[in-house]
Amino acid sequence: MHSNVLSEPIGYCDGPHPYHGAVATRAGFTPDPGDRRPIDQSSSCHRTRQTPTVNYKHLHYFLQVAQLGSVAAASRQLHLAPQTISGQIQLLAERLGGPLFKKSGRRLVLTETGQLALGYAREIFALGFELETAVRARTRQGRPVEFRVGVADAVPKSIAYHLVEPALSIDEPVRLVCREWRLDRLLSELAMHRLDLVIADAPLPSTLSVKAFSHRLGSSRVGVFAARSLKPRTRSAFPRCLNGAPLLMPGPDSAVGQRLRTWFSSQGLRPRVIAEFDDSALAQEFGRRGVGYLLAPEVLSDEIETRLQVSHLGTIDNVEEHFFAISVERRITHPCVLAIAHAARSDLFQPVAGPDAPKTAARHT
Repeated sequence: MHSNVLSEPIGYCDGPHPYHGAVATRAGFTPDPGDRRPIDQSSSCHRTRQTPTVNYKHLHYFLQVAQLGSVAAASRQLHLAPQTISGQIQLLAERLGGPLFKKSGRRLVLTETGQLALGYAREIFALGFELETAVRARTRQGRPVEFRVGVADAVPKSIAYHLVEPALSIDEPVRLVCREWRLDRLLSELAMHRLDLVIADAPLPSTLSVKAFSHRLGSSRVGVFAARSLKPRTRSAFPRCLNGAPLLMPGPDSAVGQRLRTWFSSQGLRPRVIAEFDDSALAQEFGRRGVGYLLAPEVLSDEIETRLQVSHLGTIDNVEEHFFAISVERRITHPCVLAIAHAARSDLFQPVAGPDAPKTAARHT
């Protein structure tokens, strides 16, 4: 942003004050050079301007750019113009006395000052979250605990229900707030402490500068299901019967979708992909109506067969879908998260087999 924009007048101090005739700019007060009257050091206006302050919103924009690596990505996340974000970060840099970012190719990387500021920014927002939590707990007076959880859109809705529902079974009443977005958006909300937990089909990406921890909840092999009107037209055994079969695939952004594509290629199978879905609930509806074969977590096989009135064709043992709870806690202490982790590991998912456990390419049932 140009310097003339940064020095644009934004207000004046009127009446008898220390900066007689001074113009208040974003960079501070600029005294009128023609005004020779002495400055009153005891003035409240002077004391206010002498007190160093950091704008909370500026820190928020800075944290978003630091985590996402570019102003453009942060502008999409925050729904703000890139110029707005750049200008606010420039004001923060001026307040702190040094540049916060430098360019490295197409990405912005933190300077030494930026690294220092990032550590403090995370602590500040963490303290803000603790303040909010403490005040809410103090003023709740018997009202339900609010538990805010984000579910990545790649997580099957049936799995999400079984994972999140145990949070409602703790001893104190809970008000559950669920949000469904893309994983990167949810992690940004988690970093800002607007969410208590994120349920995802992948651990925290190493490319994101977010201080959080991934807790593995469990895994499920992938089952193949078909409406009764879609019985295999070939006598080939599973999984060869999938060759040329109509298939409803998870979207390419999902972790299991990528693994399935690799597996089909390795097996020399070429199913006829009818549609791709980011929303598993919509995929299940298409599967229920016989549009194509449905791919879903094997761990819920009985429930899926009953609820959707479909038949289980077989299990792809070499492809697993993993599920994680991502939180800002290294060691889980939140009662709702503890309930989720315990139910997932003891009830929903079977213990994950070790690396030496025998596996077959697929299992027919």
